[in-house]
Amino acid sequence: MIEVNLLPGGKKRPGKSGGLKLSLPDLKAFPADPFIIGAVLVGITSFALVGWWYVGMKDRNADLTVRLAEAVQDSADFHDLIENNSTLQARQDSVAQKVDIIQEIDAGRFVWPHVLDEIARALPDFLWITALQQVSVGEFVEFRIDGRAGNNIAVTTFWDALEASPFVRGVRLISTEQALEVMPNGDDQVVIVFTLEAAYEQPPFDMLETVPLFGASTVGGN
Repeated sequence: MIEVNLLPGGKKRPGKSGGLKLSLPDLKAFPADPFIIGAVLVGITSFALVGWWYVGMKDRNADLTVRLAEAVQDSADFHDLIENNSTLQARQDSVAQKVDIIQEIDAGRFVWPHVLDEIARALPDFLWITALQQVSVGEFVEFRIDGRAGNNIAVTTFWDALEASPFVRGVRLISTEQALEVMPNGDDQVVIVFTLEAAYEQPPFDMLETVPLFGASTVGGN
């Protein structure tokens, strides 16, 4: 049997032998100073706050570590994407540059077909061409025409027809003289030996309709 003495300092009641006896601690043994009690409570509270802060910081540190790892992985992925994009952009620029060169070369191949076509179109009767050569290359391709004519009227007609062409500009007479020419029938005939110079001119875009080397049909070009 267990006996509990609830009265500090009281006498114990006689009981049966062989039982276990317990008693509550004497509350008078604790200090009654409120400052000491407050200090104890502050210490306990501080300890609890430090523990809570430590646990919180530990969780926050773990979360920041995970975020840092994710940020590093994202940075590596973005770096690869940027490198791939830079490579593709460099290839695109290289292809665009080559296309521009090809189109520039392709555009130049139409110059002489236009020149020959316009000269043939402008030829009047009693006039023939003996030589055609390029004399300069620049903003405008300049060429020289040597020929023979039966009279000055044919030379003037040829000159005016070239000037009227949208592909020819700056036609000028370099020289003209009379010469004795042997005709195919064996007769000698006085002819006009002349030299003209002119330049190829790109006509206005709204006058031509062409198909470019790349892409759909457009108005303009050669």
